[in-house]
Amino acid sequence: MKNSKNLIVFLIAAVALLALPLVLQTQGNAWVRIVDIALLYVLLALGLNIVVGYAGLLDLGYVAFFAIGAYLYALLGSSQLTDNFAALKAMFPNGFHTSLILVIPAALALAGLLGVLLGAPTLKLRGDYLAIVTLGFGEIIRVFMNTLDHPYNITNGPKGITAIDSIKIFGLDLGRPFKLGDYTISSVSMYYYLFLVLVIFSVIISHRLQNSRVGRGWMAIREDEIAAKAMGINTRNMKLLAFGMGASFGGVSGAMFAAFQGFVSPESFSLMESVMIVAMVVLGGVGHLPGVILGAVLLAALPEVLRYVAGPLQSMTDGRLDASILRQLFIALAMILIMLTRPRGLWPSPEHGKSLKGRRAPDPNPGSAQAVEPGVDNPADEVPGTANRPMSINP
Repeated sequence: MKNSKNLIVFLIAAVALLALPLVLQTQGNAWVRIVDIALLYVLLALGLNIVVGYAGLLDLGYVAFFAIGAYLYALLGSSQLTDNFAALKAMFPNGFHTSLILVIPAALALAGLLGVLLGAPTLKLRGDYLAIVTLGFGEIIRVFMNTLDHPYNITNGPKGITAIDSIKIFGLDLGRPFKLGDYTISSVSMYYYLFLVLVIFSVIISHRLQNSRVGRGWMAIREDEIAAKAMGINTRNMKLLAFGMGASFGGVSGAMFAAFQGFVSPESFSLMESVMIVAMVVLGGVGHLPGVILGAVLLAALPEVLRYVAGPLQSMTDGRLDASILRQLFIALAMILIMLTRPRGLWPSPEHGKSLKGRRAPDPNPGSAQAVEPGVDNPADEVPGTANRPMSINP
């Protein structure tokens, strides 16, 4: 009965997800575009959840891996390099125009490698110190992208890279509407289905990691690193693996962002983006996949929804209040309200935060050696029938 009910819920959710862009595009492609961006943020939040939620490593520079994936696709999917380097122009007269099949593994591998390189010097840092170091790493990447336009123009500096190729899958160009008889599926709806597949694949990977030996090792490090090391867990390798796995999700999301936008610039990878991604994980529920997805969707869609609230308020004040500032104010108030009412997140993990203090050992069988008369002190570390002595590691 329970399995059949779960199957019905799964089928309804699948039909709703498949029909969502087709319904939204009847009201305008802008709504579908909002959902597309939300899916990209879900992908980013799932990657950061591996680092913050599973391993307990506070990473404030996660947007750097997002930028790396975006610029990698931009360089491989545009004429930026061939226009500025004659040797490359001679080898590839028509530009790179790299296939998606090659770009996704390349973005995943490059971001994962840089994630490991970031994690290597921070292995002994925790908490605030780790956050400061990762924050600096994120800013270093943004500054590099902003200044690598001289003496050799690689990233085109603050002007950004334009005319980036759209994604093509088996001859199907996602940058153009797809006609199915008399019905037309817009370009943003086509991207929606690609992003949805990537999100589902990422959720499956995250779920399998969570229930695996690696995931349990990460959670042991999150709860108590010293105890985890004492139990034989190689905390160094596990931390590096968490940084690399989380960064690879960000690299893939960045590549999809560059293809979807057709333009990248350093402004898209500011510190505020990193803060928002961390907020998605924390507000949704640290370490809980449904909560992380909920937090990412809400925080990605909330600014666009508040656009319809801030606009009328601006007109009521004769333009004295800027709409963008009002939107940021409302977002901040919403985040404060959520954390005051739901400190563990909107949808926290049922296991996260449990304590052994709330658990009781089963009552001993009457007449056994462990049975104790009411009112008699019997510490858990005392063996009944023996002399009291302090516990020691020595025999």
